[in-house]
Amino acid sequence: MTTVASAGIRFHPGSQVFPSGTIHTTPLGYDRAGVPIGTPLPLPASAELVGRLSTCDEIEVAFEGKLGDTLLALAAVRALTHWLRLRAIPVSVRAVGPYAGLIARTGAVTRDPVTVATGRRVVIGDRAAVEARASGAAVVLVCDPTAPPCWSSDGRPYPDLPARHYLALERRLGVRLPGAAPFVPLLSTGPSRLVEELRSAGWLDGLTIAAITATSWPERKDYTARRFVELAERIAEAHQSQARLLLIGGHPDGNGVRIAAEGPRRHVQVLRLDGVPADQLADLFPHCRLVVGNDTGLTHLAAMSRGPDGSGPPVVGLYARHSHSKWRTGLPHHHAVATDLSDRMHQGDLCPVRDVIAPKTDVHMDAFPPAALAHVCLDLLNGVRG
Repeated sequence: MTTVASAGIRFHPGSQVFPSGTIHTTPLGYDRAGVPIGTPLPLPASAELVGRLSTCDEIEVAFEGKLGDTLLALAAVRALTHWLRLRAIPVSVRAVGPYAGLIARTGAVTRDPVTVATGRRVVIGDRAAVEARASGAAVVLVCDPTAPPCWSSDGRPYPDLPARHYLALERRLGVRLPGAAPFVPLLSTGPSRLVEELRSAGWLDGLTIAAITATSWPERKDYTARRFVELAERIAEAHQSQARLLLIGGHPDGNGVRIAAEGPRRHVQVLRLDGVPADQLADLFPHCRLVVGNDTGLTHLAAMSRGPDGSGPPVVGLYARHSHSKWRTGLPHHHAVATDLSDRMHQGDLCPVRDVIAPKTDVHMDAFPPAALAHVCLDLLNGVRG
């Protein structure tokens, strides 16, 4: 259920299913719920693609671009492996590049190569990585976040980017694949040295909030440490307890990892974690009570990282300019607080950058007052929303 959080901003729960007719969509071309898994679609498959893929015995997963684009595109890798399993085609899957460790956490990477290898390879990833590795490949599949539209089927839109990637490949392969919403894979997590060090120092006791300040577009997407501290203070006051705020930042001045505590405040203890690798943060996020961030890669990472038992905190993304429905994982615990502009981008399946849409006013993170955001977060922590 969509609710008003404050003047000009709205809360959209991760479990929300948008009514058909309220979003600009592209018909999938078949009623997906009525097609049995593994049967041909009432659409022609891409014969050239299917023919080439049928002869491959190795998948090379290669991403080098933005973390967020990479994580949301892993649904396409999932679709490809689902199709190969339906066809009983033996393949080995390996990941290369800076995100290889994260990709392995989805369970897609195989440990052992196929028994008889022909050397025919399919490369799937973002454009830069695929073009660098295309030489000698039998097939290349580019995961372009601007390409797949918001599909609709059975009277339901599929607006999140993982669903778009998965269903776009399903249509091209011409077979009903077994995936269902949410289409994004989860990332496995486990013990880590960082988690143990923070736990022993008391940072993971009680009300621990992770706030993501790292972003590739700080002038427009950084909520700022000051606002996050005020948010944590309001939550702590309402809970009548001390909060521990982990401020997750990027690489300061191009340097490595830097972890430092700030001076204590009345209701909040603040720890800055700058430049911590995504692999380590994936193990940390499930131990927090709440994660808040802008629509950046680490926020998506927090939503996809769950404990061995599937547990993890609610994750809240802040969407000032871009569609709150497209740039999310589609997971039920990954929520959004969005401006009116973000709602319009969602409704029209638009992008202010791709479609060169200049907002009437300069909309940034100051659209989200900490007091209004605190009400949303308190409801999530108390189980009222979600």
